[in-house]
Amino acid sequence: MNMAKSRWKPSPLIRATVTLHILLIIYVAFVPAQWRWALGALVANHVLLSLLGLWPRSRWLGPNWTRLPAAATARSEIALTIDDGPDPIVTPKVLDILDHYSARATFFCIGENAARYPDLCREIVRRGHTVENHSQHHSKYFAFMTPAGFTRELQFAQTTLTTITGQRPLFFRAPAGLRSPLLDPALTRLDLRLASWSARGFDTRIGNAKRVKKRLLSHLRAGAILLLHDGNAALTREGVPVILDVIPSIMAAATAANLRFVTLRHALS
Repeated sequence: MNMAKSRWKPSPLIRATVTLHILLIIYVAFVPAQWRWALGALVANHVLLSLLGLWPRSRWLGPNWTRLPAAATARSEIALTIDDGPDPIVTPKVLDILDHYSARATFFCIGENAARYPDLCREIVRRGHTVENHSQHHSKYFAFMTPAGFTRELQFAQTTLTTITGQRPLFFRAPAGLRSPLLDPALTRLDLRLASWSARGFDTRIGNAKRVKKRLLSHLRAGAILLLHDGNAALTREGVPVILDVIPSIMAAATAANLRFVTLRHALS
């Protein structure tokens, strides 16, 4: 399916926003003295849109995977997603742990990191995992880009990752999960699905592995999408990247609960 030829379908909130703008323009044209009230309504609307963009799991701005589809949930499947890599030190160790548990994961890779370590990116795919789009540069200003800026950034990463792995990414995760209403049309043009998570461990900031485990284990159930980081990983007091301490516990708990880790791409089937 080539969604590059598809039409973007705005969410109900975006349609309501467009309607509001049109109605306010007409209102001010007939009642110019009320322009301050109309301006206030527009500002309130844009504040609401901005706040929703700061909520990574929101679906108000467009489709967003916060859980696996119903069919995958019924199969007792669960997803482990790993962001910000590949990292030359951490990623190989993560791959070895996943091999030990015969688990599959989805790696949301930053394009420029993949270009720096292409062999490692190819190794991720060779071991049965998938590489998805986490932008080319992981800019802290990502959410403030223009429509053309979103398209360039996502397409740059698509080209980088596809060239390296031979596999075109199907999913996108915004840096830190932050976005704006202008992102969804770019995703549609590039045939990408937005994916966030059911639970995150905040393992780029929390160096206490027990706290990270507790956060994730409390959401360990069929259909969940868990988030950890192999890039920018926080370190424990012993200097160990938190993800390396957390994954074995997550895997053991999933096995006990008869849950099977799959990639987001597999969950589409």
